[in-house]
Amino acid sequence: MMGTTLAQKIIARAAGRKSVTPGEIVTATVDLAMIHDSGGPRRVEPVLQELGVGLFDAQKVVLISDHFVPGETDEGARILELTRQWAKRRGVPFHDGEGICHVVLPERGHLKPGMFVVGGDSHSPTGGAFGAYMFGVGATEMAGVLATGEIWIKVPETIMIEWEGQLPRGVTAKDMMLKSCTRLGMDGGQYQAVEYAGSAVRALSMQERMTLSNMAAELGAQAGLIAPDETTAEWLRDVGGDPGDYAGLCTDPDAALLERHAFDASSLEPQAAAPHSPANSASVGEAGEVRIDVAYVGACTGAKYVDLKAAAEILKGRKAAPGVELLVAPASKRDQDRAAAEGILGALEEAGAKILPNACGICAGYGTHRLGEDVTCVSSTARNFKGRMGAASSKVWLASPYTVAASAVTGRLADPRDMLPEAVS
Repeated sequence: MMGTTLAQKIIARAAGRKSVTPGEIVTATVDLAMIHDSGGPRRVEPVLQELGVGLFDAQKVVLISDHFVPGETDEGARILELTRQWAKRRGVPFHDGEGICHVVLPERGHLKPGMFVVGGDSHSPTGGAFGAYMFGVGATEMAGVLATGEIWIKVPETIMIEWEGQLPRGVTAKDMMLKSCTRLGMDGGQYQAVEYAGSAVRALSMQERMTLSNMAAELGAQAGLIAPDETTAEWLRDVGGDPGDYAGLCTDPDAALLERHAFDASSLEPQAAAPHSPANSASVGEAGEVRIDVAYVGACTGAKYVDLKAAAEILKGRKAAPGVELLVAPASKRDQDRAAAEGILGALEEAGAKILPNACGICAGYGTHRLGEDVTCVSSTARNFKGRMGAASSKVWLASPYTVAASAVTGRLADPRDMLPEAVS
């Protein structure tokens, strides 16, 4: 009997089956549903009321406020109040203003390997870094999940992306993803399950793995999976989570794959994606002279603890160039507190960084720091679509936190490798 993929194994369990075949449509039981203030209560509650139903299981629904935080506008304040009242009325676990949903969900111990999870946001594949099958759905479909605890899914084929070798210093998971976007394109994932594997992936920290799974969305994938291992289990235990028994939660060597893409991590250089697509990526050195006005370290993709630490490695003892606005929006309060305790946040502030709320912020076009007319920004976010972060005339380049920080210092898109302190042997 031919082997099966990690995606098939998780979906089969959720469907109450011994096995499933790509192309089949099955009904799966949802282990957890995640919603946030933007697409959550204000969108799903009217549907639930129209149907005359409640939640399938309030303890399997997690609500996180992150889009309208800190409620700077009348509309934002109203939506946050509605969200808070709904959480009380429905009795669901609620994380209010603690950070971006895709970071808060795992750091609060809600995920574990083998879970079948839906999220009300396009970057929900982040959960795949923990060996969970997690994908995003719209508000109407989410209302159905909240009412029934089930969802139908077409069993996907798997596209395997393998990174072998050791990443050079100053090169990160973000660079891996930008390179992948160039190779596969924005629709390269074909709404299938993308799985990341190889020695370079196994060597990544959990937060770096989260970047890979998060940006599976930019490949057009439904899910972005990484087989759980001891790194996964140790991280989950540290945050009070439960890794469970993840033995066998991997793609079998003889499993049929739709595609396999091989990359050499050791030859990868810092990448930058030109406006207005992550697929417009090339090495920073190929970008030419790109003057910047704003350097932004933010988003679930690019402002976790490891991202803040990377930016601080470059910025410590340096200043942002005159005329460059350096903005830092830590992805979660937990990561910000750790960065503050270790002097990382102080190094960023001494370099001239303005620290913004733990929220989606300008990555999703929210808040008062949206980009103005004709502004050029280098950003650690996942997307640089036209007008997403502000004015339609603004231009956003995507890069790693290392590259964003180096660019802030020079005032132009810059390769960070020459600015890194000497490695300690």
